[in-house]
Amino acid sequence: MSNKSATSSIAKKASIKKAGPKVTAKEKEQKTKKIIEAVTASHKKRTKEEKQDESDVESDENKEEAAEVKEEENAAKESVSEAEKEFESFLELGVSQTIQDACDAMNFRKPTPIQAQSIPYALEGRDIIGLAQTGSGKTAAFAIPILQALWDKPSTLFACVLAPTRELAYQISQQFEALGSGMGLRCAVIVGGMDMMDQALALTRKPHIVVATPGRLMDHLEHTKGFSLRTLKYLVLDEADRLLDMDFEVAINKILTVIPKERNTYLFSATMTSKVDKLQRASLSNPVRVAVSSKYDTVDTLLQYYMFIPFKHKDTYLVYLINEMVGNSIIIFVRTRQDTERTALILRALGFSAVPLHGQISQTARLGSLNKFKSGSRNILVATDVVARGLDIPSVDVVINYDIPTDSKAYIHRVGRTARAGRSGKSISLVTQYDIDLYQRIEAVLQRKLDEYKVDKEAVMLLSERVNEAQREAILTLKANQEKKKTGRDRGGRRGRHNDDKDLGEE
Repeated sequence: MSNKSATSSIAKKASIKKAGPKVTAKEKEQKTKKIIEAVTASHKKRTKEEKQDESDVESDENKEEAAEVKEEENAAKESVSEAEKEFESFLELGVSQTIQDACDAMNFRKPTPIQAQSIPYALEGRDIIGLAQTGSGKTAAFAIPILQALWDKPSTLFACVLAPTRELAYQISQQFEALGSGMGLRCAVIVGGMDMMDQALALTRKPHIVVATPGRLMDHLEHTKGFSLRTLKYLVLDEADRLLDMDFEVAINKILTVIPKERNTYLFSATMTSKVDKLQRASLSNPVRVAVSSKYDTVDTLLQYYMFIPFKHKDTYLVYLINEMVGNSIIIFVRTRQDTERTALILRALGFSAVPLHGQISQTARLGSLNKFKSGSRNILVATDVVARGLDIPSVDVVINYDIPTDSKAYIHRVGRTARAGRSGKSISLVTQYDIDLYQRIEAVLQRKLDEYKVDKEAVMLLSERVNEAQREAILTLKANQEKKKTGRDRGGRRGRHNDDKDLGEE
């Protein structure tokens, strides 16, 4: 397929740009300069009180995490901080009317802080390091300038986005396709767990954007005949800290050796760790650093609570909470795969519509669980941290930390699933006698005390008999499922009262 024919659908739309008065290159450059000056002028110096707050985080039992917080704060000194000037439209940032129309269609009323800060620099051709808390609009912050550049100079295999998880890769692709709907955009998602041949066929169609997990992309670069990224103009490393936490460093380094050195690179991350800093030094050229949050933080519209409960009655308190919040969309975070399945079965036995999600479920089942939750056909998602980062699940009302995360950063990413894009939300952490140290560590990093979520303990314990029965049923079901897996029988899932048992990861 020739480059001309491959991009004709984009080129057809070029007439839209000619509708308005012509803007000279000089005028465009002056406009971009003014925007950048406005953003840079809003740089705020941290006050002495903030510095004192940083030092307060340091404690004997939490030195390692406090050091990471401080490292991130120090890195942010060099960055552009949150802009005081608010932009009312994406046009003000220098994007085309076509992109603005796509933003309007997606209800992106005005740029978020990370978008307002990074897009002007990206349009100027700079490499970007973007530091922002979850739910801040990072995906559009890199998608918009890439689509603008593609609109100006159409080309196949134009950009590659690396993401840490399959679900995040699909989400990024969906946002690219929505923003590029008026341009005839073609995206390919290249992730593990899906058929290699189907993906190879998608790559032969010369997509404009490739969104991939690093390992599977490297597989195709090494084994798919005729596929290369020699024409690549843009590389995005999204959720870079998570990419490195998941041991993708070797694959990323290999990818960096086979793509053009003359390219633009965007690195977006919730946190700046030493590994991320090393990666940016190896992959970015004279980057500008933009940040909307220079420390671990949560949004103001999030109400955060804790409940101090006895470990042996943990399930009973959980069921009480779920019962109290009927009608809300809820994500319950647990620590292990077994707990997602066990908890979902307990809730189902009590009449709640719950689906589990963890890393060992097949890709098809994972997407099925997510789609059921997003569509509202199931209002409770029981998950491990596989969904705590990056996924845009709209309208999550409540996050329940059934298990307290061992990493305080994970807490931020979990509760960030609610109260997104200006909406309000609630998080409740179940703290047992064995979780006190972990919980205090989280409060130290947040630099605040959380409010207690008060319940009637007698009313809670009235549920204990029914919960105990549901626990016994869940254990029997899990044992039966394990036996079926061992014998290879009925791999499609148990038939019976619960028709969604495929949600429990049985393939």
